[in-house]
This record gives sequence, structure tokens and C-alpha cells, in this order.
Amino acid sequence: MTFSEDHHIKAITTYGNQQDTDNQVPVYDVISPAKQSVPFVFNSPHSGRAYLNSFLESSRLDTTQIRQSEDAFVDLLIKDVEQFGAPVLKANFPRAYVDVNREAYELDPRMFEGRLPNHINSRSLRVAGGLGTIARIVGEKREIYRHRIPAQEGIERIEKVYKPYHAALRGLLNEVQDQFGLAVLIDCHSMPSAKANRNHDPKADFVIGDRFGTSCSTWLSSCAVGLLQNMGYHVTLNRPYAGGYITENYGRPDRGVHALQVEINRALYMDETTHTPHSGFQQVRSDLMEFLGSLVEMVRESFSEDALAAE
Repeated sequence: MTFSEDHHIKAITTYGNQQDTDNQVPVYDVISPAKQSVPFVFNSPHSGRAYLNSFLESSRLDTTQIRQSEDAFVDLLIKDVEQFGAPVLKANFPRAYVDVNREAYELDPRMFEGRLPNHINSRSLRVAGGLGTIARIVGEKREIYRHRIPAQEGIERIEKVYKPYHAALRGLLNEVQDQFGLAVLIDCHSMPSAKANRNHDPKADFVIGDRFGTSCSTWLSSCAVGLLQNMGYHVTLNRPYAGGYITENYGRPDRGVHALQVEINRALYMDETTHTPHSGFQQVRSDLMEFLGSLVEMVRESFSEDALAAE
């Protein structure tokens, strides 16, 4: 397969809401079907590859090292799911710049120059690990920044990138629920292969997360696990990834909103050292389409049986 240039890093000057230019890209893109026909929203919040020049200049890392926190190319793996009749929301900004799978203000004061708001959450385990809303590290504890970040810049990232992204996601879910009385969010991520073997378990190809049965119907997560297993993949449920802030925050099955996280082992489709897709990419992409299409169809068929509402 010949990959287009869109799997490479893109250096830009600003994020905005205008059309993509050489120096500016939107904060996010929504790929919408001609007609919404199923109660699904697909989300790729960590696969952004558009890096501000100023951000790159402030980092001590090179352009390969800084990409280690990306859920690399997940947006390309799932970009055709709109054919199922559901929209795809994808971030263009990188996770290392702002992580929307965190609370809005999980911030480490030691990273910033100046005063932060009093309402920040500086004591979360994610902040302690260097992986707050604005991360301190990528990959194997590589420090991102040369110097402290001005506090105002940190707040602007949240106001201009984090909040618009969540407003878009919330809006899509509300529209779907208004139309169908039900919404299913599939939050798509990838995981480094080294982390897939934690606790001496066999390497997982996929990890399905439902926050231990609290973010979606257990019927839905069981269907997801079963479909992938039947395709020959090794699948785990909630181990080691049960779902992050997005899954936890938006998953309200008692209110008809189901959120399911899907983690894909990067070794299946990319070279993690060179950060490039390899020959397995097409097969994984094809299998993902089969898996997600089957999941959509199972939910569609369940409408008459109320499988999602029965729990």
C-alpha cells in the first residue's frame, strides 16, 4: 500500500475554525454521513498530527520522539466508518499539546510560570505521572519542555482547544440521542505494544473498556469482545485499560448514552520505532471495519429487543 502524506507530522502556525491551509488547521474535523442512520458516534481524540511550530520549538524532543504519545493513525484506520451512517470526530491537535481524555484542569503547577486558577486538580494520579491535561512527558518518561510554560498559555490551550473539542463531542451525542432516544460512543485509541503485556498476561491485540460495566451496557461490551475474538484476536476487557475521562464522563447507560473504549495494539499496524504504518495496516483497517460494522448491526437489530435498555 502507498500511504499519503497525511500520516506524517504537520507543522502549523495556528489552530482555528477556517478551512485547512498550509499554516492553519481546524481544532477538529467531523466526518459526517449523508444521513445519520444509526445511533453511533465514533471518536479519535489522540491521533492528531498537526503540531504548532511554537510548541515544537519549546520542546527538547525531536519530531519522532514527541509523537510517542499519539494514538498513531487511528483516525486513518476508522475514517470510513461514516459509511455505516454515523459521524466521526477526530482531533487535529496532538495529545502532547492538550489531552482531551482528562478533566479540563488536571494541571501540574510545577510546569507553569505564573498563577493558575484555584480550581485546578493538581493531585490526580495522572498529574503525578506527568500525564495531565497538559502533559509533562511522552513515551518512556521523556520530558517534553525545555522551560516552564506561561500559565496564560496553558489556560488558552484549554479554552481554545480542549473546550471546543468537548463541545463538539457533546453536541454530536445530543443530536444522536435526540434522534434515536439512544447514543453509543465508540472511543478509539491505540496502545504501545510494550504495555500490552502488563501483569504477564498474553499480549492483547485489543482491549475493550467499559469502566467495569459502568459506562455502557455489559451486553454491548460483551458483543465487542466476542466479535473480535471470533476474528482470531486476543482481547481483554478493562485490563489494562478500562477507559479514560471520555468514557467515564459521557457514558451514562441509565440515561441512554453508552460509551465504549477500544484500544488497538500498535504493533499490529505500525512500526513503533520509525513511527510509520507497515504492511499490516490494511488488514487491521479491514478487520476494524468488519468489527465495527458488525457491532453497529447488532445494536440496530437490538432496537426491537431493547437489549441496551434492559439493564
